[in-house]
Amino acid sequence: MLPRPARSSVFRRAPSVLAGAILVAAATARGQAAPPVPDPTALVRHAVALRLSEEASHQPLRFDFHKRGDRRAFTQEIVETPLGDVARLVAVNGAALTPDARQAEADRLNELAANRALQEHRFRHEQADQARVDKLLRLLPEAFLYRYVGSRPCQAAAIPVIRIPGVPTPSPAPPPPADTCYHLTFTPNPHWSPPDLESRLLQGMAGDVWIDANGDRLHLLSARIVSDVDFGWGIVGRFNRGGTIFMEQDRLSGNDWELTRMKLNLTGKVLLVKTLRVDIDEKMGDFQPVPKNLDYREAIRMLLASPPLPSH
Repeated sequence: MLPRPARSSVFRRAPSVLAGAILVAAATARGQAAPPVPDPTALVRHAVALRLSEEASHQPLRFDFHKRGDRRAFTQEIVETPLGDVARLVAVNGAALTPDARQAEADRLNELAANRALQEHRFRHEQADQARVDKLLRLLPEAFLYRYVGSRPCQAAAIPVIRIPGVPTPSPAPPPPADTCYHLTFTPNPHWSPPDLESRLLQGMAGDVWIDANGDRLHLLSARIVSDVDFGWGIVGRFNRGGTIFMEQDRLSGNDWELTRMKLNLTGKVLLVKTLRVDIDEKMGDFQPVPKNLDYREAIRMLLASPPLPSH
């Protein structure tokens, strides 16, 4: 099975508890058109409620996804459907797939199209991941103490263009005009007790968020692990102090925002002895809307109809 992208349309696809816990720290504020700014905790409550309410109306997308990890980099084309995502691998370590690898990928997708039960199984895992993310989102107003720093122009950036070997790379679109952003800081709330192991990571996080005041959306998150975080008294695992988290979310059109960049640099231990290292750089771009009722098999046909890429 292909590696799963950890993106959001807002956090929809978190492939693990870790990624979910990290990504949920992103929905941390709301903005008004101008000062005075309300209670920052009230902004958090509003942002969480808004994000959760918009899940049902999310516009499904086709997009390119690039991930660089410790050992390799890969690029996928992904299509969202009501029965979960489907993905086509197009490049590994900057090189297009060989003819044999392209055929193996086509065989995998054809098998998936013929086996609805397999896609339903994958979708149930996506739904379970999303349920964990939503649970953690609801904890944000109590898990952190928020402070309003000020208002300033958002740091506008162009949505990434994913480079695919053998395909001409278009020039990136210019960044949109900068909106006003609210700058908030957040630190762990010392009076908050996490209800379960999954939520313990929130106790060790602090950082800054920039919120687009016009769209009530997170634009940038820069966070760090400010204290060691033990899971199960350190027996199950630990995240070490000093790890960093960065994410950027951009407006596609209107009120449609998508996660476009994420970087994780975390270290720790699993079961006391196994070293845990997460060094990930992800980009999402080239977004295109697809029909809301798109059957996953039709999405597979769309991916297979894409022209083959020349191997290197």
